[in-house]
Amino acid sequence: MNANNAARGIAFMCLAVGIFPFLNASVKILGESYSVQQVLWLRYLGHFVLMLVIFLPFYGGKVFRTKHLGAQLVRSLLLLGSTACYITALNYLPLTTAASISFTSPFIVTALSVPLLGEKVGPRRWTAIGIGFIGALIIIRPGGAAFHGAELFVVASATFYSFYQIMTRRLAGRDSTATTILYTSVFGAILTTMVAPFYWQMPSAEVDWLLFAATGVFGGLGHLFVVKAFQWAEVSVISPFVYLQLVGAVILGFFIFGEFPDLWTWVGSAVIVSCGAYITYRETVLSHRAGT
Repeated sequence: MNANNAARGIAFMCLAVGIFPFLNASVKILGESYSVQQVLWLRYLGHFVLMLVIFLPFYGGKVFRTKHLGAQLVRSLLLLGSTACYITALNYLPLTTAASISFTSPFIVTALSVPLLGEKVGPRRWTAIGIGFIGALIIIRPGGAAFHGAELFVVASATFYSFYQIMTRRLAGRDSTATTILYTSVFGAILTTMVAPFYWQMPSAEVDWLLFAATGVFGGLGHLFVVKAFQWAEVSVISPFVYLQLVGAVILGFFIFGEFPDLWTWVGSAVIVSCGAYITYRETVLSHRAGT
């Protein structure tokens, strides 16, 4: 791989993981005063408008053309479900806890790739998947005093996001990148607009308007940068940088909400990150063998 392309990919992924903690912090702040439905609506509406501003000048109306409208709809709905579950969870959980549990998504994707994509997963990766889920259980501690129940919303969010990634793989190369990115937000914006009027509450301060706008901008740019990262570099090169999101979650959680992870959250996070990195490593080794 060209070193410059790899550097660009890493740079875009670092931008994305630097943005997502600010998105989650904004959502968590707004969740203290506004409904999930309203936060979700303005987050998707801002995302959609931003994508129109970016792509319409270059592609015009043809950016909406797709031969796979049904698949794009399903993909968009999966991301909407993932986002709705995550926003709900953030009303009750620390940023770091939610981020750590969400990192189980690569394990779910790897497991789903067998029945849905026909890929083969060997015993080493199955073992890493199993240990990774043990790491999630260490954080969640079901039945323990620290267990809230909102952790299950993060698990649901990770599951929705895993199916979303599977659909993204299936659509790769079938529609233009711009079209797929736009449809990521278009159905979410339409559906939440239909529901939002029933839950609307006028923002009471200018800072709330800014935070609502920020959720759309952060969400739109974050997902755009992730796509650009995968365009420039291989998955094995940029995937490890996803876990840098934990750093932002810890910092913002501490300074904004006074949160700091306990020992078991650190232990569980370390297990999840280690297993995720190992799965990425094994997939890289196997892909290189297949290419030789």
